[in-house]
Formats: sequence, C-alpha cells, structure tokens
Amino acid sequence: MEERLQKQMEFILEMDRSKQIGRQTYLHDASRKENDAEHAWHLALMVMLLSEYANTEIDVLKTMEMVLIHDVVEIDAGDTYAYDTVGNSSKREREEKAADRIFSLLPEDQARKLRDLWEEFEAGKTAEAKFANTLDKVQPLMLNDASDGLAWREHGIDRSQVIKRNAKTAEGSETLWEYAKQLIDRNTENGNLKQDR
Repeated sequence: MEERLQKQMEFILEMDRSKQIGRQTYLHDASRKENDAEHAWHLALMVMLLSEYANTEIDVLKTMEMVLIHDVVEIDAGDTYAYDTVGNSSKREREEKAADRIFSLLPEDQARKLRDLWEEFEAGKTAEAKFANTLDKVQPLMLNDASDGLAWREHGIDRSQVIKRNAKTAEGSETLWEYAKQLIDRNTENGNLKQDR
C-alpha cells in the first residue's frame, strides 16, 4: 500500500506542472492566457453541465476523467497551437513519448487506465471521446468570442481554419456545433476572424 500511495502522490505532484503549460487562448476577460490545468478543469465542468447535449448517451464520469487527463502529455510535449502546421506535424510522436513517461509514474493498473483514456480521446471514436473532443473545440471558441477574438487576431486566423479545425465537432454534439457556428459567424462579421482566403 505504501509503494502504491507513493506512486499515486508522485503522479499527482507531477500533474501540478500542468499549471505551468501555457495555451494560446485568453481567459474570458482577456487578462491573460489560460494554462492546461485551467483548460482541463473548464472541460470537466462543461461535461458535467452539458452532457445532455451529447448526440448519444455518454458515461459522464468517464468523459470527465478523459478531459481531465487529455492534455497532461503537454507537460513534456508542450502545447501545440491548434493552427501551427509545423508543430502539429510532430505532435503525435512527442505526445506518445510523453505519455510513456508520465503515465508510467502511476501503479500499473492506473497507468493502463489513464493511458487507455488518453488513447481513446485521441482516437475520437467512442461517444465519450467524440463529446470530449467537441468540448475541447468549443471551449476555445467560447473564450475567443468572450475575449473579442484576441488570440485569433494575434495569429491572423481566418474563418476557414476554424471551420477545418472543427470538422468533427458535430460528431459529439449537433447542438454545441450549432452554438459554435454562431460564434464563428459573429466573429467573422465583426472582423475577429479573417474572411476565408
């Protein structure tokens, strides 16, 4: 029991590093950019409150677990900006290496469970993974809208890039995709997103 607890506590302490992984999305008030821990917490809250909008019934607890750990690999791999084509070309390799190290800190049964959840999220095939991925796309849209498109404007993002990134968003929730499209339309109209190139 002592060795098991020690491994669990080591993993929990390692997770504290996610508070230092900066993302490109600003907080709603544009005061600063969010970090990975804040992003994961926000997604878990969204699962709890918005699960009724999933296209099919989901296991809410499993989906919350999935969103809480989906970005922990960024402790080693770093955050790759959604629209960074160069960074995204090596993202999977970097994240798999990080997953090998980070999940191995846990006792074997928990390491396998969390690694499986991470792989399931990445594959995006199950109802839970589809909904989790939908929220992972909608949350930055919501924050970009609330911060008057600050990150989009800083990076010169256009509407077609956002639409392409959200190609599978409707697979998890048609309702939330309709909501997201309204945000995209509004931010295109007000100039926060460039018109399609």
